[in-house]
Formats: sequence, structure tokens, C-alpha cells
Amino acid sequence: MAPLFAAVLGFSQLSNDEIKMTLNKSDIVAAIKAEVLRIASDLDLDASDLQSDEILPASGLIDSAGLLELIAWFEQAYAIRIPSEDFTIDKLGSLDLMADYLLSRKAQG
Repeated sequence: MAPLFAAVLGFSQLSNDEIKMTLNKSDIVAAIKAEVLRIASDLDLDASDLQSDEILPASGLIDSAGLLELIAWFEQAYAIRIPSEDFTIDKLGSLDLMADYLLSRKAQG
């Protein structure tokens, strides 16, 4: 994501040190859930009961634009690019799956 686009949307990229400090699954899941809560709140929805293994698109807590916003935030926050073939429920469909995906990508270097 271009820095200007990220700035307009209010995203901030984590520094490499912050990424290294937060690369444990529970912290990643918590950060993703916080972003889902923010997006859902913008839609006047309460996502506080969202479970980490719940499939996000099926939850009804964020719409398709919200899902795109979440993925854009995820890429920006963790300094990764997600190839289009990885935009699947099996890889990015829940908080747990997103965290696992990130950990796997960062382990690959």
C-alpha cells in the first residue's frame, strides 16, 4: 500500500522492532481483533464476542468493504504483501488463520 494511501486511511506501519516484539500468535490475534472491532464499530456493530476461529465473512460483523480495509491494514501493519492467490477463507478467513499466515510468511523471510 502506498504510504499516502495508508496515511489517508489512518494506518500506521509497525517498525521492524515492533513486528519482532509482537510476532507471537496471541498478540497478533489481539491486534487483528482490535482492528475488526474498530471496523465493526464504524458499522454500528459489536464484534466483542468474535471468536478467534470464527470465519469473518460468515460472522456478519464486517461487510466486504470492511474485509478489504482489514486486509489493507494487515498488510500495512505487518509490512507484508499478500498475493491475490492467498486471498482465501482457508488462509485468511479468521483471526487465527490470519495470525498463522503472518507467522508462516515471516518465518519464510
